[in-house]
Amino acid sequence: MARIVIFGAAGQIGRRITDEAVRRGHEVTAVEPEQARVKKLPRKANGVEGDVTKRDSVERLAQDAEAVIVAVGGVDRPVHANAARNLVDVLPRLGDQPPLIVHISSGGTLEDENGQRLADGADFPAAERKDALDQADALDVYRGARNVRWTAIAPPPRNLGGGQRRGAYRTGTDRPVVDAKGQIGISHEDFAIAVIDEVENPRNKNRRITVGN
Repeated sequence: MARIVIFGAAGQIGRRITDEAVRRGHEVTAVEPEQARVKKLPRKANGVEGDVTKRDSVERLAQDAEAVIVAVGGVDRPVHANAARNLVDVLPRLGDQPPLIVHISSGGTLEDENGQRLADGADFPAAERKDALDQADALDVYRGARNVRWTAIAPPPRNLGGGQRRGAYRTGTDRPVVDAKGQIGISHEDFAIAVIDEVENPRNKNRRITVGN
């Protein structure tokens, strides 16, 4: 059993990650910045108020954690790069073995067959570009850090949503995972499995990966 702190635990992806962690018997601190959202969290998780971009929140909540998962989304202001900066600054000060960071990234940070970042392509949804570029900045922060353990997991750039928990997924590195029919995608439920698998058995230290069915 691991002690896991999940920021953004009531979001679409964060809730599935929280459910998966609780299902496996981990000790989960589920974090949201507003009390109204804290009330939506699973009863078996320790729901608390907190903000991953605030130093005091991270110091207080991650003190005894073995992993910190960042699943924050759906915000208007840039948050991902600020969260990354805060984590790489605060966590190494908590002890000799800082918690593992598992950051839920964006499919827009992945590349196409020509090596171009998807977020920079003309057909990338304009409404999602700002968030994807913020996630790319967060990735740069982690890649420049030397004193933390981290993994960024990017979902597919499309066909991500609620669905069946199949219990299976495949991993990739810089490009979206494509199935035998040339399709990409994964359910929130299977994505959550991949996240908690990485917490339990870290195999991708200090790099960005992606997953798909």
